[in-house]
Amino acid sequence: MIGRGTRALWLEGRKTQGYGVRDFLHGYVYGRWPYLYIGLATGERHIPRPFRPLLSGISRLLLPVAATDAETRRQRFADRYHGKVMPTRAAEALVTLKQPITLHPTEQVIPYATARDIVLQEPDHIVALECPCRSERENPCLPLDVCLIVGEPFAQFVVEHNPQRARWISQEEAVRILREERDRGHVHHAFFKDAMLRRFYAICNCCSCCCGAMQASRHGTPMLASSGYVVNAESGRCVGCAACVDACPFGALRLVDGSLNIETDACMGCGVCVAACPNEALSLRLAPSRGEPLRVDAAVR
Repeated sequence: MIGRGTRALWLEGRKTQGYGVRDFLHGYVYGRWPYLYIGLATGERHIPRPFRPLLSGISRLLLPVAATDAETRRQRFADRYHGKVMPTRAAEALVTLKQPITLHPTEQVIPYATARDIVLQEPDHIVALECPCRSERENPCLPLDVCLIVGEPFAQFVVEHNPQRARWISQEEAVRILREERDRGHVHHAFFKDAMLRRFYAICNCCSCCCGAMQASRHGTPMLASSGYVVNAESGRCVGCAACVDACPFGALRLVDGSLNIETDACMGCGVCVAACPNEALSLRLAPSRGEPLRVDAAVR
């Protein structure tokens, strides 16, 4: 029997411009078997040789990203599947909306060709899912249930197909998870995917050691967009303790002769270092060259 979440994804897909049967099948596979999907994508799962041609054929059917060179292939993949870095306050705003919201399109906020809209239906429907990236690692960061699936039809679909690894949570618990993950030094990413109705569907709380998207970005696939901020150090307050250097998940901070050096091109504006600084010497400032922040609170005023 086809479940309510599956039917809702199909019906919503029929109303989405440019979303076809292949997209639905891709979204179904991705949402139905996220651990297998992510495990294969990150190389944590290995397919026996006899099954590799079959998997290759399915991949070509669901992921038509053919291009003449590797750089173009990587960009096309990122256009279809990417995350937007968000400071904690912005992520909290996204999980505490009291009304539906539509931001269409969001080119300036999410600089990708596709999968960039925010269409939140029933925004208080939130599911905590065991992180597929962490779950596929041999020694994962804990806890596991930190991926937040937000709004419909995604929340119902995910909990319907992964009942042992997903649970309904309140908006208050979503905020608690975000804050606890920030305190662990992890980054909030608002994720967008073409097969998930070409729009936002989840907030992942990512650690640099387990996250497949952060790993892909380090290897040349531009899956992550800056928050639109960069960190700023207040003169006279930094004592060179290196707490922020140790905390930075993007390797953007260095101590040089006792002074903090900020590599602004590497900084993604996540705010992890701001939370880690014991002297409140750091803050985030707008960086127009890095794109616009994703601020749904401003959009609904």
